[in-house]
Amino acid sequence: MDTLCIHFLILWEVFCIANTKNNLLINEQIRASQVLVIGPNGEQVGVKPLQDALTLASYAGLDLVLMNPNGNPPVCKVMDYNKYRYEKQKKEKEALKKQKASNLEMKEFRLSSVIDVGDFETKINQVSKYLVKGNKIKLTIRFKGRQMAHTDLGQDVLIKFASRLQDLSILEQPPKLDGRNMTMVLAPKKEK
Repeated sequence: MDTLCIHFLILWEVFCIANTKNNLLINEQIRASQVLVIGPNGEQVGVKPLQDALTLASYAGLDLVLMNPNGNPPVCKVMDYNKYRYEKQKKEKEALKKQKASNLEMKEFRLSSVIDVGDFETKINQVSKYLVKGNKIKLTIRFKGRQMAHTDLGQDVLIKFASRLQDLSILEQPPKLDGRNMTMVLAPKKEK
């Protein structure tokens, strides 16, 4: 009964180690009697007892890493595990940066159909900063009360806004009335 408990505890330890950090098992954490060993340069060394594989890895000054625990026999590779983890994290960060770059936010700015010249210029400056960064811009004008009778004034403001920013942006969606709101979308010009 004691050996059964010991085997259970060993299996539980291996399961917990593998699941807590989603890391690979290394060196003494590996619990297989025979493993297929792959050398540090990718060459196949062959099927070895675990102790011989650990000795081989320690002579090379590297770690024995369990790459495929489901193989028959399990596949281990001799490598520098810390360097492997570092490069893996670096690749994940790069992938995340590329994902963020492709999914740039759409910034929304609200204007008024009766906007003053100073406010108009301020909005132009703010929007141009975001266009230079590569963000899309959604401009919205909300008509209140009697302004609904003069939606053409709001459309004129949006067209004037787009014409002022034509060197930085392209008109992705022209002014469109949707209920009480009129929206327009500007996208940054792609650099050649």
